Amino acid sequence: MNENIIYNKVFAFAVRIVKLYQFLSSHHKEYIISKQLLRCGTSIGANVNEAIAAQSKADFVSKMSISAKEARETKYWIKLLIETKYLDSQENHVQSLFEDIEEIIKILTSIVKTTQENIKKVSNG
Repeated sequence: MNENIIYNKVFAFAVRIVKLYQFLSSHHKEYIISKQLLRCGTSIGANVNEAIAAQSKADFVSKMSISAKEARETKYWIKLLIETKYLDSQENHVQSLFEDIEEIIKILTSIVKTTQENIKKVSNG
């Protein structure tokens, strides 16, 4: 599993999300949005991990699609934290977090689309 680029990316991202949750809850006493962010931000990697052990191509696509949806939700909560001034969009770590989630969304979307196209090619013969 060491060579799995998306797994490594989403795991590292989940670690950042956990640390961000710890910061928001301890320094800002913000528990509602940050808890939502924690749930979906760590769920991305959990679903990628399940996809890696998928029982079929359809199961793989399903799990990766869920990961992509969780990533989009994560981006939403990050944007909301920025707009509500819990995060400063000018800070490097916030910009980096936002860039990471956008890259993760692009990669997951690409994986899903490519796998779906490959399934269609195989089934069409």
